[in-house]
Amino acid sequence: MAHGDITHIDIPVSDMKAATEFYSSLFGWQIAEMPGFEGYPMWQAPNGISGGGLAPRGEGFVEPRSYVEVDSIDETIAKAQDAGASVAQGKQPITDSSWWAVIVDPDGNHIGLFEGVVGG
Repeated sequence: MAHGDITHIDIPVSDMKAATEFYSSLFGWQIAEMPGFEGYPMWQAPNGISGGGLAPRGEGFVEPRSYVEVDSIDETIAKAQDAGASVAQGKQPITDSSWWAVIVDPDGNHIGLFEGVVGG
């Protein structure tokens, strides 16, 4: 994917089993845990492109969050802050070759950032 593409959507849930049954039945999503990501089942839409995860609902994570592919999280955070955004979650590793972060735009929307290749 390219800089600016939406790569992933996390949906906060309080009951993983119920949410898995709900979304797979409602939309036909394939939902499964991936090795190394236990407790965080990933969903895949029928188009084979759209996807994301079911993540535990918690303070600060109560609404679905889209993640945008960026060339550099560090540069994107700096540019966002210069434009009036703040940082809700600084850069965190996913794998040895991928990272995530969350910014808050000037309107208060939480936007996830993704850099790298999962599994790479």
